[in-house]
Amino acid sequence: MYTITTTQELDAFCRKASSAPYVTVDTEFMRDRTYFSKLCLVQLAVPGTSQDDAVLVDPLERGLTLDPLYELLGNENVTKVFHAARQDIEIFFVEGGIIPLPLFDTQVAAMVAGFGEQVGYETLVRKIAQAELDKSSRFTDWSRRPLSNAQKRYALADVTHLRDIYERLSAELDASGRRSWVEEELAVLVDPATYAVEPDEAWRRVKTRSDSGRHLAIVRELARFRETYARDKNIPRNRVIKDDAILELASTKPRTIEQLGRSRRLLQNARRGEIANGLLAAVKAGIETPDDQLPNSDRQRGQAQVNPALASLLRVLLNAKAEELGVAQKLIATSSELDEIAAGNYDGQPMTGWRRKAFGADALGICKGKLALRANGTSVQVFEV
Repeated sequence: MYTITTTQELDAFCRKASSAPYVTVDTEFMRDRTYFSKLCLVQLAVPGTSQDDAVLVDPLERGLTLDPLYELLGNENVTKVFHAARQDIEIFFVEGGIIPLPLFDTQVAAMVAGFGEQVGYETLVRKIAQAELDKSSRFTDWSRRPLSNAQKRYALADVTHLRDIYERLSAELDASGRRSWVEEELAVLVDPATYAVEPDEAWRRVKTRSDSGRHLAIVRELARFRETYARDKNIPRNRVIKDDAILELASTKPRTIEQLGRSRRLLQNARRGEIANGLLAAVKAGIETPDDQLPNSDRQRGQAQVNPALASLLRVLLNAKAEELGVAQKLIATSSELDEIAAGNYDGQPMTGWRRKAFGADALGICKGKLALRANGTSVQVFEV
């Protein structure tokens, strides 16, 4: 198990990889004590069976820089292969300002190829590589040195088996003509905006049952403060204030430190100092938000106009199409997207790209009364009315 500890060694491997058709990539990181992920290990492998074809890179080694890796990740002649790539890409984007291109995500490809919804790497290793993973090191502290041999074996397996998985899925996509489907899905992952921090939108991640504009305005200001403070201090969001405390403050609307201190859900460090002052300022800003600037809840939008029978028909259609195509249902459309269609909103994702051909066009036909469904044995068929 070869571990790269110098920039020169990394540069040599990346030069070798630059002539390969693809390189498999994975990372190990820690995020329980920071806002940004702390990169602890990078795993790389190129096609081949020799020991030198798969390596571990130690970014915590003093003097090592990842510049050669970033150059490789930006090399458009080499496909970068990940499994469930989003967090890995976020790390590389934050640390090095780079989006790996071209990109292949085996989790997305597996969903298109009929392996189920958000299929795990372990499942693909078992089904495609015909191997079993040792999971004992999955939740270890990757920031501690030295790494154990068990940790190294676990980490390396994340890129060595990935070669077989990539080659199998890539061939299946070419045979089925669905490579473009995967490329459509990956457009979000390669968009830098996906990884941009937007404090003004942080409130949308806080689940609340209230649709009151004033309540939501306070939630928005509190979530904005939390996001900004956590980012600037590089600490986890929940170390500032948790979601349940945000909802509590949005209801109680404290104006003073004394009133803030009565909160049952607030962390001790948030009852005084910078955080306390920031929370009070956020509550005040939410209370004073002009009526014409109050946020609107996206929750259940349009569902008052949903035809339940139509929504049920769309779910039957989705199930039938997913089974016919061998594609995960949630990749085609989510439950909320089906309700949007049933409410007459036809501009969503299921009506664009490959989804429109696979499902959206027929869904629209059913909504317009031009198509219907009928049972035929164990299958469901679409027919013109």
